[in-house]
Amino acid sequence: MTEHATDATHSQPCCASLTRRELLIGASAAAIGGMALSAVSAATITRESERIRAVPGGVPLRVQPVLVYDVPVRQQATSWRNWGGIQTEQDAAAEKARISAELERATKMADFAVEFLPLATVRNGQVSEAVLGGRHDVTLIYAAGGGVEVHERLASPGKWAIMFVRHRSGPVYLWYEIAHPRFLRKTVDEYGQPGMTPQDVVVDSYPELLWRLRALGGLRNTLGKRIVAVGGASGWGAGGGPAPQRSRDLWKLEILDVSYPDLGERIRRARQDDALVKRCRADAEAYLKRGGVSLRTTRQFVDNAFLLTEVFKDLMQEAHTDAITINACMGTIMPMAETTACLPLSLLNDAGYLAFCESDFVVIPSGMLLHHISGKPVFLNDPTYPHDGEVTLAHCTAPRKMDGRNQEDVLLLTHFESDYGAAPKVQMRKGQRVTTIDPDFASERWLGFEGEISAIPFLDICRSQIDVRVDGDCDRLLEEMRGFHWMTCYGSYSRELGYALRKVGVNWTSVTPRPQA
Repeated sequence: MTEHATDATHSQPCCASLTRRELLIGASAAAIGGMALSAVSAATITRESERIRAVPGGVPLRVQPVLVYDVPVRQQATSWRNWGGIQTEQDAAAEKARISAELERATKMADFAVEFLPLATVRNGQVSEAVLGGRHDVTLIYAAGGGVEVHERLASPGKWAIMFVRHRSGPVYLWYEIAHPRFLRKTVDEYGQPGMTPQDVVVDSYPELLWRLRALGGLRNTLGKRIVAVGGASGWGAGGGPAPQRSRDLWKLEILDVSYPDLGERIRRARQDDALVKRCRADAEAYLKRGGVSLRTTRQFVDNAFLLTEVFKDLMQEAHTDAITINACMGTIMPMAETTACLPLSLLNDAGYLAFCESDFVVIPSGMLLHHISGKPVFLNDPTYPHDGEVTLAHCTAPRKMDGRNQEDVLLLTHFESDYGAAPKVQMRKGQRVTTIDPDFASERWLGFEGEISAIPFLDICRSQIDVRVDGDCDRLLEEMRGFHWMTCYGSYSRELGYALRKVGVNWTSVTPRPQA
């Protein structure tokens, strides 16, 4: 473990779609007053409620499907209809039923949180204001017909838009012919539709639609995210100084500072709560007795880690968020917690929270986005020198539930640099496909790749370690590395990352040879 603007091309979805939970969060922020949590003496949470904590988590992506069509009138000796298989109300009725059935199947196919609203229609150019200003994040345009002005209104800034056209999946759509030259390029060679690119048009395929919606759902839950920063916000190295403000400006993050004196007082009070201390010892005992856990550090460090985990949960519960990061975790927290933050952060990630060490806001937005796209815990790591098609990634805070469900085996050791506390060496799966992000300091161009875990070494470095075989051009990865910390998760998410990042004006370069957004 090492111590510690590009303009957006699309605005954040309209805040009219805020849920009751988000409204409560907003009310809490107003009560907090500014960008810091109140001192422990001003706000405490009853211990009776702690056994039934609910992790706030994300919100479903709300999608408004809209069928756009025309019913033309026959005229003598002149062109009176456009291309397309929907020309009558009977055709439209059949298409409405087809779309509704397809969306019902798509809802079952999706392994992420998405809500398709009832299908709306636009006939002969008549667009309802209720459709334009509805409580949704994405407008899904079934472009069977209609003029370019209709589609420009439906794709207006303030909401994301995806155009769906048919070739073989049903009656052919007019915009299968003209989406590119008329809508995207406005009858010239340059693209001219704000917020949309060729990647925002889908032909026939619901799997193609769903991965785009997965990406937008991840972005929806990242933009405006609230995070508790113990010891304040930071950024690694000389290049990371502007990172906290960049995170506020680009990602709209709300960073709530908690001072170390405040944390120390909270830890002191937690230690005076005999019932809490007893419960944390019991939880630690149960954890150690589960299969796959080997203890190779002092047991008291583990007990203290479980107590510190509860203090962190208090902080997030007060802030109505599921995200936390720890600054100065290489030393400041150790004497007051009498353990390290490594195991608590691992436990929190396994429980569904977002918990990061080092308070490095160069990399934290990438972890939020990757987590919300994948639906899995993410591993913030220190990279090494890529060579021979391989790179070692290591840190002391890895989650065990890297696939979101099953716990990998773990050795509980000391934190390497301090030889103190409790740090997990998670034995990740050899052969597992992973996605890795290398964010730049300016959050303007992110680098990434997919690969396979080739080994789980035990080097004298941070405890959780993986060697990753890079799928792609390792020399290019070496040449274009930027920033410092990387972010990794199980699975393949390169195309979703590229699609989401385009919406906020961040360039995405993957060295893995596959179609990229």
